[in-house]
Amino acid sequence: MGKKDKVLIFDTTLRDGEQAPGASMSVREKLEIAYTLEKLGVDIIEAGFPVISKGDFDSVETVAKHIKNSCVCGLARSIKKDIDAAADALKPAKHKRIHVFLATSKIHMEHKFKKGKEEILQMAVDAVKHARAKVDNIEFSPEDASRSDKDFLYQVLEDVIKAGATTVNIPDTVGYAVPAEYGKLIADIKNNVPNINKAIISTHCHDDLGFAVSNSLSGVENGARQVECTINGIGERAGNASMEEIVMAIKTRQDYYNLMTGINTKEFYRASRLVSKYTGFVVPPNKAIVGANAFRHESGIHQDGVLKEKSTYEIMAGEDVGFNMEVMVLGKHSGRHAFKDRLKQLGVELDDAKIDKAFERFKNLADKKKQVYDDDLLAIVDDEVQPFKNIWALEDLKVISAMGSKPEVEVVLKKEGKTYMKKATGDGPVNACYKAIDAITKIKAELLDYSLQSVTEGKDALGEVTAKVKVEGKKVVSHGTSTDIVEASAKAYINAVNKVLSVE
Repeated sequence: MGKKDKVLIFDTTLRDGEQAPGASMSVREKLEIAYTLEKLGVDIIEAGFPVISKGDFDSVETVAKHIKNSCVCGLARSIKKDIDAAADALKPAKHKRIHVFLATSKIHMEHKFKKGKEEILQMAVDAVKHARAKVDNIEFSPEDASRSDKDFLYQVLEDVIKAGATTVNIPDTVGYAVPAEYGKLIADIKNNVPNINKAIISTHCHDDLGFAVSNSLSGVENGARQVECTINGIGERAGNASMEEIVMAIKTRQDYYNLMTGINTKEFYRASRLVSKYTGFVVPPNKAIVGANAFRHESGIHQDGVLKEKSTYEIMAGEDVGFNMEVMVLGKHSGRHAFKDRLKQLGVELDDAKIDKAFERFKNLADKKKQVYDDDLLAIVDDEVQPFKNIWALEDLKVISAMGSKPEVEVVLKKEGKTYMKKATGDGPVNACYKAIDAITKIKAELLDYSLQSVTEGKDALGEVTAKVKVEGKKVVSHGTSTDIVEASAKAYINAVNKVLSVE
């Protein structure tokens, strides 16, 4: 087998991924995800759409300032002000790219732009030239390429490459293509665009028909050498192609693809967990590669086979994508040093003050649980070490609840050394709890979504509550964990309030 070609991984979690309804992230959260993507070895990080809002501009600029190894990319329509905004936001980046797009399908040209082919062609060329005058690394995307007239698409690609585009991306914008058709489109582009060898062909596929990963891989088989994707496959509508699935397909089936990526796959689980945390999108247990059940075997026949030889029912090892199957065997008598060492093994490094907070929570949890799992530790760290000011803190919580009567909750919060107490009743204990918190903080928060899941298995498992909350026009996602689900709910709600009150 000859030398493997490299497939570049272009991650758009921070741009297209954030366009998923309810997935809004703060600048600080985006930066943390960007650091994780850099640690993964992602080649290009699309950090946002700078012209859209000050928040997006700040996100791209912040990522550009701090990311040194990955190329940082900003999106722009084929309009000078968009391109100028992207160039300005990307100024601090060590490696930078401007990604320009323009719709080329008949349905988009007629209904969105009301322009003919010649006008669209000129707009594309002018945009690429304007961008190339600012940055050497230019990507051009003919939006809705999979539904575009092929001859016109070839002409657009040829002309934008002449104008200076170094990557041409072929988006299946609405998830309409099927794998054989999309693969043929990439092959046809290779065979019909005379100067295509001067640019890298990229794929960008959506999952409306469930083909995003398959279409992307079909494109790669036919000559594409960049794949645009997101962690957990998040994105508009049904989402984007999932990075972890594409990369692990290429890695696991090297015999078939004879390709490689530069991704450190052992970082996938942590990256998946972080994106889930900040977007509030729970990863389904049956999700390929990073789902909780991806490396579990329930069938007795499967269990027997795996015990004898893993490869009987496992085509990849959980450890290869960052799953650590070990149980945290430290108990309530375990020392701080052993606790800190275990966190380090899990890739978590904290300063002494944060270690002390997390260790105290661990000791309290060890009093309640027989076994503390690695996921419990990660949940504790996430809960205790929040990236915002802890303005309000939960001091005490009492619940009186019985069938046939309205629950009553007493909440005690602390702020700047002072304690405040309120009682409230509600349709349920969580509702009553949130009413009491509103009364104390005098901040009316609207609960948009609420979910509860156990962090690990067992009756004594930690419960993790994810709350999507709207406060003062801002939507935030926050979390809280406890073996008591009302306490976890209160923490998630208070964290949302703190998040909004904290200065970004």
